[in-house]
Amino acid sequence: MILSASRRTDIPNYFSEWFFNRLEEGFLYVRNPVNVHQVSRILLSPEIIDCIVFWSKNPAPMTGSLDRLKGIPCYFQFTVTGYGRDIEKNIPDKKQVILPAFQELSGKLGSSRVIWRYDPIFFNKAYTMEYHLEAFGYIADRLRGYAKKCIISFMDVYAKNKRSLESLHCHMPEKEGLMEFAGKLAELAHKNGMEIAACAESMDLSCVGVAKSCCIDRRLIEDITGCRILAEKDKNQRRECGCVESIDIGCYNTCRNGCQYCYASYSAESAGRSCKNYYLDSPLLCSVLQEGDRVTERRVKSLKEMQMGIEFL
Repeated sequence: MILSASRRTDIPNYFSEWFFNRLEEGFLYVRNPVNVHQVSRILLSPEIIDCIVFWSKNPAPMTGSLDRLKGIPCYFQFTVTGYGRDIEKNIPDKKQVILPAFQELSGKLGSSRVIWRYDPIFFNKAYTMEYHLEAFGYIADRLRGYAKKCIISFMDVYAKNKRSLESLHCHMPEKEGLMEFAGKLAELAHKNGMEIAACAESMDLSCVGVAKSCCIDRRLIEDITGCRILAEKDKNQRRECGCVESIDIGCYNTCRNGCQYCYASYSAESAGRSCKNYYLDSPLLCSVLQEGDRVTERRVKSLKEMQMGIEFL
């Protein structure tokens, strides 16, 4: 199986010790986001975890403890944008903290296993196309040699972030303008030795140098593990999403990054309330088992293709 840690919250930044404790215990529980009393028990044996995909805006709290992964293959989706603290309230200084953290992590894992995400991209009076191009170029220059790939995406509106986005007076240019903008990002990425790709975009940007990509990437996982991975497309994601199946072990309404565009938390207040239930020894992230919860064992297995050799007598 492939673990996603996590689309729903920043586990490396805030919950890395809990995660390592669960690896030591060999299992964890995950609530069904739709039916909260439905709880899955998931085994965390190195024999069945093919790869872990971490998502973070600041994985520094985890970087010094990667040996605790017990040799399980992994890679990071590391988001570094040009937004200030008016948009990403609790993210440390990009120049002084975040970019050095990216460089350190890349030095430990290798530049192909730390994917730079510049997303989501939105535009308003403060964050214009010109601003994004300048910020992107600066970050790309700082990450030259530390990242082989950059993933971009344009802002999507969800129920959880609609009000915040309206307060930011966001707008989206016409298709032609976005194509031209994406082409300029591609030039900056290529100048710094990086592949650039778009995630879950309905527009085909390949004509301006931006390939289609995905986050839970079977080809990358096969390169990392040296094995063919028999994984299907993730049916729980949007049609445009190219990710293969994975198990997300996060919990909504627990991320304290405070990003205005966040789709995974209703508000900073709701995340703060949830995090009051964060216990290092609980199998559940930011929760404990309650009356009415029903725990079932989720059937998991390795997705690696197992080839049998022929023995000649």
